[in-house]
Amino acid sequence: MPLRGMVDMCHAIKRLSCGIRVNPTMYELDEDPRGKDTDKALMRLFGSSHAVPVVFIGGKLVGARVMASHINDILFPLLKEVEAIWL
Repeated sequence: MPLRGMVDMCHAIKRLSCGIRVNPTMYELDEDPRGKDTDKALMRLFGSSHAVPVVFIGGKLVGARVMASHINDILFPLLKEVEAIWL
């Protein structure tokens, strides 16, 4: 995914989180002093040169599949299970 695509996906995930009133803990690797090391570790973990955005919900890896999970009605049950939202 080109850099611009990653930025767009990160922005979309942030907007979705705010839109459904989830208050996520987000780490901006480009603003974190340890961001490059974290990015390298994620790339080793996932075997990809583009490891972000990476999303965990309740400690479970969702990866960048947040939007697909939302579209397929999987996201809300995950968030509800970890009490990130109340429906």
